[in-house]
Amino acid sequence: MKFAVVGTGYVGLVTGTCFAETGVDVVCVDIDEEKVNKMKAGIVPIYEPHLDTIFERNIKQGRLNFTTELKSAIVGASVVFLALPTPPGEDGSADLSYILGVAEKLGPMLTDYKVIVNKSTVPVGTAQKVTAAIKASTSAEFDVVSNPEFLREGFAVDDFMKPDRVVIGTSSDRARKIMEDIYKPFVRQGNPIICMDEASSELTKYAANSFLATKITFMNEIANICEKVGANVDQVRAGIGSDTRIGKRFLFPGIGYGGSCFPKDVQALEKSASQVGYDFKILKSVMDVNSSQKTIIVPKIKNHFKNDLKGKNIAIWGLAFKPDTDDIREAPSLYIINELLKEGAHIKAYDPEAMNNVKALFGDKLSYATNHYDAIENADALVINTEWSVFRTPDFSLLSEKLNNKLIFDGRNLYDTPSMKKLGYTYYSIGREKVSST
Repeated sequence: MKFAVVGTGYVGLVTGTCFAETGVDVVCVDIDEEKVNKMKAGIVPIYEPHLDTIFERNIKQGRLNFTTELKSAIVGASVVFLALPTPPGEDGSADLSYILGVAEKLGPMLTDYKVIVNKSTVPVGTAQKVTAAIKASTSAEFDVVSNPEFLREGFAVDDFMKPDRVVIGTSSDRARKIMEDIYKPFVRQGNPIICMDEASSELTKYAANSFLATKITFMNEIANICEKVGANVDQVRAGIGSDTRIGKRFLFPGIGYGGSCFPKDVQALEKSASQVGYDFKILKSVMDVNSSQKTIIVPKIKNHFKNDLKGKNIAIWGLAFKPDTDDIREAPSLYIINELLKEGAHIKAYDPEAMNNVKALFGDKLSYATNHYDAIENADALVINTEWSVFRTPDFSLLSEKLNNKLIFDGRNLYDTPSMKKLGYTYYSIGREKVSST
């Protein structure tokens, strides 16, 4: 069996590599020749835990290959996965130009039956558009299937190899049988393969991400209320998270959600709703709250320094939008850094994986540390933006020696307030009382 995967971003590369791990011959296609050459040489272009191990193994065993030639990739392939970007347009709608562009190219190349699988996150109706684009230039048989991914960055390999569900959107019995067969190796423990029509499948992905974004944002709103009424968000979170109807996941307050999925998917679903005449008020509020939440810690910093940050040395721990990834798309850290730079602060930042991406964006506007302790040398305050494990149990004695002030602004609530008070820190967090050293 042979598969082709068009696009080698997070979704495409994980998809191709994990299928190869089950014994399938996979050819991944990308228009970036330099990127393709690096992958041929065994270099993984993204940071994703455990991906490098199976990536290298399947290249060595000849099951995972890379090319810039779409036509050669699909020859002999029974299934073609489209894992292409769908960036937000100026109006917030998903840009389908990459997907439809490839679909138009596929048509003349088809000579036998193939299943064209859309792994990209797309609005309702995309399967019909892809079908029309291919059909316009071929008489060969094919089916277009919606098969949304539910991969968490930092856990993408585990999520693919052991999915809690697989969603397949198709009205074709032939395509459905093929899709069920190729996913059987991944659901041996009994997790469901859920088949539905194409439109429902497309909407399922947007609905899932928008609901989780809403859950995060609701908890951030509760945290903000906690600060005003003197409640502790950790205790509130435990109280509601134990309700099985709600659950404990995605109830951790902080400085908002970011990344490549939630921001654009929430925006795209709201835009799709407006295009059919529906005012999706909840999602509008989610976007508004999340926008302000990303910099909610900045007023705390400014107030502490009496609105004078000029020349202050601020250490930043965490740049990626979440731990275990190098992805900085819509990361709250970027918004916080911009605000602090506007106020004249000097910033020295550290992240275990995202440093190069931030350097490409900010250049010499800030300094970059070699490790998290280097970042706090002679700093007037420490700001925590990402909950990397390495930040969870620091040497507080060393922190006290290196920081000019025992002052921490924690956007991820990594430490408990009684401990910080006992250690003599002034400690600001989200949804909990301020701890003062005085």
